[in-house]
Amino acid sequence: MEVVAGVDIGSSAARAIAVDRAGRVISASRAVYEPVDLPVGEVDPAIWLAGLSDAFRRLECGAPIALGIGGQSPTTVADTGEMALTFRHPVGAGHDASGQHLAHAALLSERYGPQARPRLMWDYLISKLGGASGFQSVWPGTEGIPGFGDPVPVGSHAGVTSGEYGLPPGMALAPGENDASMTAWAAAIDAAGRGFDPGGKTGGLGAAIDVGGGPAPEYGLPGHVPGVYIVGGPVASHGAIMDWWAGITGRGIPDLLEEAASVDPGSDGVMVLPFLEGERAPRWRQELRAEILGIGLDTGVGAITRAILEATAYGLAHIARGLAEQGVELHRVVCCGGPSRSPLWTSIKASVLGVPFDVPACREMAAYGAALTAGASVGWWPRPGEGAPGDWPTPPVTTFEPDPGAAAFYRKELEMFIALGDEAEARLETGTILWRSR
Repeated sequence: MEVVAGVDIGSSAARAIAVDRAGRVISASRAVYEPVDLPVGEVDPAIWLAGLSDAFRRLECGAPIALGIGGQSPTTVADTGEMALTFRHPVGAGHDASGQHLAHAALLSERYGPQARPRLMWDYLISKLGGASGFQSVWPGTEGIPGFGDPVPVGSHAGVTSGEYGLPPGMALAPGENDASMTAWAAAIDAAGRGFDPGGKTGGLGAAIDVGGGPAPEYGLPGHVPGVYIVGGPVASHGAIMDWWAGITGRGIPDLLEEAASVDPGSDGVMVLPFLEGERAPRWRQELRAEILGIGLDTGVGAITRAILEATAYGLAHIARGLAEQGVELHRVVCCGGPSRSPLWTSIKASVLGVPFDVPACREMAAYGAALTAGASVGWWPRPGEGAPGDWPTPPVTTFEPDPGAAAFYRKELEMFIALGDEAEARLETGTILWRSR
C-alpha cells in the first residue's frame, strides 16, 4: 500500500501522519523537542530537523513515496542554519506576515551577514533533507516575499530526500504552508459559512467566504478552492494558557479538565483575560497581559480552569462578532489541535459561539494538510488553488452541538469579556497599567 507523509513543525513538537490515497490515516506520531535556553522567539533550526526525523521514524507504515512539510508562521530561518525567528519574536510584531518575515530577515542579516539569506521554515527544511534550494513556496493567490527565493506553488515537487537525518532516500519532497492554511485545507473549509479553529498553543478563528470572481477581501487569505477566501485571525494564547496553568498548579491538564467539568457555566463568577503574550486578533495589542478577575477565598482550581477554557472561547467569539459585523456568517466550525481532544473544551466553544463544532478523527490536521501537499506533489490530488470542493479527502468528524441554555448565558458573559478587554486597553492608553514589563 502506497502512503504519503506530512509533518507539521509546531512550537513544541513535530507531528507526523501517513495517509493512503483514500485519505485514511495509516499512522500518526509526534516528537517533543529537547528544551533549549534561548530568548523568546529564537529557535535553533537543528531542533526542528531532529524533531522531524524522530516523528517520521515513529510512523508505523511502509516507506512513504512523498513527504510534505508545513508549520508555525511567520517563521524565518537563516539558510546558513545559525538561527530562526518565530512570530513570538518582538521584531516585526504588529506587522502582517510578510512584514514580520521582512523584519526577521533584516535582523538575521544584521547578526550573521548578508550570506544568511532568509528562508521560509519548510523550504529550509526541504533543502536540508536533500531537496532544492533557492526557492520559496507560495500559496495560491499570494505573492512571494522579496529575497526569500524564487516562487513555486505549494505542493510542487521540490526534489527528493538524500537519505540523511534518518529518512529514506529518494522520497519526493513538497513544500507546504503555515499551519492555519494547512488546517483549513485538510478540514475542507471550502464554502461560505464554514470555519475552523486550529487549536494549538496560539489558536484563532478563520471563516470561509465566497467572492466568486469578485475582488479579494482586503485582509483575507485565499483558500484552497478558487474564489473562496479565509477571513478572521489568530489569537496569541490558546493552548498555551492551559500549559501555563498546569505548570502553576503542578497538575496535569487531564486532571484540571476533569475538575473544571464539575463547575457550572460562568466559573463561579471568575473571568480570565487570556492575554499571556498580548493579544493578536481582533485587538492586535502585544502589550496586553492576562488577568484573572473575581477570585475569592472560596475560589477553587476547577473554577479558574473552567474560566480559562471559557476565556479562550470568548476570544474566538470576539473574532466571530467582528466578522458578523462585516456580513460574514458562521454556520459550523472544525476544531483541531490539542484543545479538540477535550470534549468539555469543545462543548464550551460550541455553546459560546452558538454553532456546531466538528472534531475530525485525525487530531493533527495541520500534519494532514502537509500530507495533502505531499500527495499533490506526486499527482494524487490537485495542488491548492487547482481543484474544486471534494477533490481532496478529509477525515470523518464527531459533532458537538451548542447547549441552548448555556449559549444564552454565554452571550451575556461575552459582553463582559469584551468590556473588560476594552478597559485593559484603555489602561494602556492612559499609562495606568497593572503590570510592568522587565
